[in-house]
Amino acid sequence: MRKRSSSASITQYARVVLLFMAVNYTVSAAPFDHTHSLWDELLQTYVVDHGAYSEVQYQPLKQTGTHKLSGYLQSLSSVSKNQFDQWTQAQRLAFLINAYNAFTVKLIIDHYPVDSIKDIGGFFRSPWKITFFTLLGEETHLDYIEHELIRGRDYAEPRIHFALVCASVGCPKLQAHAYTPDRLGTMLDAAAKTFLGDTSRNRYDSGGNILYLSPLFKWYGEDFAAKAGSVEKFVAPYITDDPLARQRIRSKHMDVEYLNYDWSLNDANSS
Repeated sequence: MRKRSSSASITQYARVVLLFMAVNYTVSAAPFDHTHSLWDELLQTYVVDHGAYSEVQYQPLKQTGTHKLSGYLQSLSSVSKNQFDQWTQAQRLAFLINAYNAFTVKLIIDHYPVDSIKDIGGFFRSPWKITFFTLLGEETHLDYIEHELIRGRDYAEPRIHFALVCASVGCPKLQAHAYTPDRLGTMLDAAAKTFLGDTSRNRYDSGGNILYLSPLFKWYGEDFAAKAGSVEKFVAPYITDDPLARQRIRSKHMDVEYLNYDWSLNDANSS
């Protein structure tokens, strides 16, 4: 019998190590829950839906919901960049929207009670620039999700601005359900209709021929223009049912005024 060489033994050992690593990776990269069920349960429990707007029960959430919130955030942070890149576009976008909103809630809970998200971080430090979580292998902040991972990529979806919630009264409402990839388009359109249908934040005054809009359309005007040609063309089908008014808005035959933005916390405890 021929004696096995040391190099053959080393090769066999390397194969065993590689096999172990492959098995270990398969176990660690468990399938992600694209229904976002934990987040959905939290939203249904702690979000008070008033129709045009919603409020969050931050105090009860801080008292009884932090364990479940931490579990959901951990599930987000455990997703690798490689795993994320293999998902469909709808799966990636739903993931990022829910991540932004959930980590925003985490930021508020960590500093609660607080009157406004803008009170967090101090005068020289934006709350959206505070690094306090890990996502796709990076220690990062909320602005990174919005401006780099969503707006900086090829989604070309301005309706995300009605889904990303900055924990303020002036922003679009936090939905009482998680965004899911199978219903993403429908949910984004419903969010757009809700926000643009709220006359306290957006409305068309036909008598004075003035279009009153949330500052959101000034801050992100380029996103809406890139999709529809102009902000006016984007909002027209959502803001009024009157065909003649829609045509005036699309043609920009009216004045545009931006309303004040209310940065007060969307807190159910303060209402």
